[in-house]
Amino acid sequence: MANFKLTYATMFNPPEELHTGFDKAVAALKANMGQEYGMFINGKEVFADEKFEDHSPINTDWVLANMQKGNASHAQMAMEAARKAFPMWSHTPWQQRVKLLRKAASLIEDRIFELGAAMAMEVGKNRMESMGDVQETADLIYYSCYQMEKNNGYVVEMGRDPLVGYEARNVSVLRPYGVWLVVSPFNFPHALTGGPSGAALVAGNTLVIKPATDTAWIVRLLVDCFRDAGIPDGVVNFVTGPGSTLGQALVDSPEVDGVTFTGSFDVGMKMYQDYAKREYARPMILELGGKNPAIVSKNADLETAAVGIIRSAFGLQGQKCSAASRVLIEEPVYNEMVARLKDMASKLVLGDPTDRATYNGPVINKNSYQDFKDFNEEISQAGATFLTGGKVRTDGDYGKGFFCESTFVTDLPFEHRLWKHEMFLPITTIGKVKNLDEAMAIANDVNYGLTAGFYGNPAETEWFFDKIEAGVTYANRPQGASTGAWPGFQPFGGWKGSGSSGKNAGGHYYLPLYMHEQIHTSVKVAKAAPAKKAATKKVAAKKVTAKKTVKKAVAKKAVKKATKKK
Repeated sequence: MANFKLTYATMFNPPEELHTGFDKAVAALKANMGQEYGMFINGKEVFADEKFEDHSPINTDWVLANMQKGNASHAQMAMEAARKAFPMWSHTPWQQRVKLLRKAASLIEDRIFELGAAMAMEVGKNRMESMGDVQETADLIYYSCYQMEKNNGYVVEMGRDPLVGYEARNVSVLRPYGVWLVVSPFNFPHALTGGPSGAALVAGNTLVIKPATDTAWIVRLLVDCFRDAGIPDGVVNFVTGPGSTLGQALVDSPEVDGVTFTGSFDVGMKMYQDYAKREYARPMILELGGKNPAIVSKNADLETAAVGIIRSAFGLQGQKCSAASRVLIEEPVYNEMVARLKDMASKLVLGDPTDRATYNGPVINKNSYQDFKDFNEEISQAGATFLTGGKVRTDGDYGKGFFCESTFVTDLPFEHRLWKHEMFLPITTIGKVKNLDEAMAIANDVNYGLTAGFYGNPAETEWFFDKIEAGVTYANRPQGASTGAWPGFQPFGGWKGSGSSGKNAGGHYYLPLYMHEQIHTSVKVAKAAPAKKAATKKVAAKKVTAKKTVKKAVAKKAVKKATKKK
């Protein structure tokens, strides 16, 4: 694998070693399912009185792990541990923090098969998407370390005040906030936990991590990498339990100095509004989903467009905030494009995501499974056409999990609410447009602005980049119309209702979000002015010269007198 770099763009042609390693890891994990895992607070395993079983969406008979049902007291314990550790960690030289975080990222890479297998079993991602999530986590951490080094710890000499008689030195320093809360989602439980966690830690903050209940196990395995890298006790804390109790206690805690939340628009906006009512403003980094369009011009390469749209519409069963959930096709190529999409979608393999041939696994849980059925009933009632899918699978082994068919919908009126509502499922609507201007108007007429894709000629591509209202934009990309961002290549973040910071993760401007600026101004009396020193030296030189002249004159006079006597 020396010449292979795993990313979401390269994962479609992996070396055989990745499959071999993954298969061994799956077999090992299946032989040891059901172990108990504690919370991790102040460097110690912490167990609650109540537990919950973590079941696989592939087969709900599988108990992957037994996790702790933490409560408000555990939230307080974690916050106190993080607060206590903050002075030590924030004063650890940034070079040492970088060293420890790079070690953690290296451990994540070393464990890619175990972590990838656990991801597939708990989340339902296919094997390549699962290992991609793990590798992205390492790369996000590496990128934060790189940015800290590149910017020399974010210590910058500013201009000097033009003060007469004084020397004034001004230095800008970025310093950590304190205790940082990371609340992560189920769909990218590693990258969207490890990425912000790595940035917060490199910056000098201490952490409390709260994962989605459905993916608590895989996040605990990530926390083990931070622990095993030697990050000190109390710097990284991990708690599990219901969002309504433990989660709310974390959000309400006065100990929180900053938060990164990835999840639904409604939950994120409530947190944002609640934080605004506190005694002072605190930083909140939100990533709240998308309703992402893929526009196909009459001048597009239709094969490239079809491949890119399929990958973005149905990768991870459409459970991506970047999924291509709306396809807008110019009228002259509409019928041909629709036929291609139907053909490709019908060939996607639905099944156990740990199997090599599987492209689509199950949706995450019973609620999503029910939502899929409800949305499709609503679509049917609207008189739309199911180009593909539209049903859940219950035959054979499918009946033990949450399997939903990849669904393309046509003839749904543009005024229908599902053109603007994020379903977060393998359902994508397809619409016919008269021209690109109509397509752009529909594409931008949503509250979200996360990702967008386009297929067309070079001139049209420049027009698309200029007009689209989204934070991550792609053109003519077969690897994914709207998905597949990678740290250092495509920084990931959104506009409008898709994000709060305007800065994209894995990019130039993300790491400073975890620090606030302090200006150090030092003033002292200036030394003697250079001009005065020069004048003093000049006077002294004249005096020396005058003395030498007098001496020479006296000597000359004495010689002359002596000569006359002779």
